[in-house]
Amino acid sequence: MSERGPVPMGGANGRRLHLPRGSARAEAWAVAVEPGGAGWSYTSLHVIELGPGGGHRWHTGAEEVVVLPLRGSAFVEADSQRFELLGRTSVFDRVSDFAYFPRDCELFIGSARGGRFAIAGARCARRLTPRYGPAEGVPIELRGAGAASRQVNNFCTPESFEADRLIAVEVLTPGGNWSSYPPHKHDEHRPGRESELEEIYYVELSRPTGPAYLHVYGNPDRPIDLLARVGDGDVVLVPHGWHGPAITAPGVDMYYLNVMAGPHPERAWRICDDPAHAGVRAEWVGTPIDARLPMTSSRPVRSQ
Repeated sequence: MSERGPVPMGGANGRRLHLPRGSARAEAWAVAVEPGGAGWSYTSLHVIELGPGGGHRWHTGAEEVVVLPLRGSAFVEADSQRFELLGRTSVFDRVSDFAYFPRDCELFIGSARGGRFAIAGARCARRLTPRYGPAEGVPIELRGAGAASRQVNNFCTPESFEADRLIAVEVLTPGGNWSSYPPHKHDEHRPGRESELEEIYYVELSRPTGPAYLHVYGNPDRPIDLLARVGDGDVVLVPHGWHGPAITAPGVDMYYLNVMAGPHPERAWRICDDPAHAGVRAEWVGTPIDARLPMTSSRPVRSQ
């Protein structure tokens, strides 16, 4: 178990799975998780904090990316396209607009007033066109029931937004609730049943000290075991295995950005629940969603 420190995990080729705030910093990036450093092949996440009038330029290389404001507004430019992102005051304020850019382009982000911005990426094959994603077009889904209720902003899923490999969603969990529950995995390619996807969790909390926790575990054939106390700005890597629950204390709302990608050409997000928790979804039938949801604006659709 981690108490706010790096965790070397022998069951995951010795890599660190929990990256506390500041431990994944590199050059201009407050968070820099790249495929090579993560010990996998496809998925990346960068977070940049810009002061008023600040900006940053980089090349996307072999990755397609989505630029998502976490706090503040920005403009982004590449391939002769410029998009103004209205953004938000915090991840607990509203659903944000975003912008998509393809592989092999030079990208610039600038912000008049400054802010924090996430760049979710995936190594890909096809080169698509830059596009703007309006906040009003982001489907909001309410999952679970009772104390397992949470909100999912499906801004970059196969059903909501075109990309080559990248899948990304935001999850908002009210204080005292569980999310990423029942525990599930997506680490095998089983057509029509399960997708093989690497996954990144980037966490923000309404009270930075939390507490909040995230569990990742495996089986004897593919061992992995992490129970991390996560704080504001922390990152957790899920190369394989069951993950969940993500638990937050009463009075501490939790946000996490999930970034996923994998090796197979079909862009799909299919999960498999841990059979040990097979009855959980049936127990939710008839139990109402937490009345605090949705936490941010858009029209919700309930899903169990």
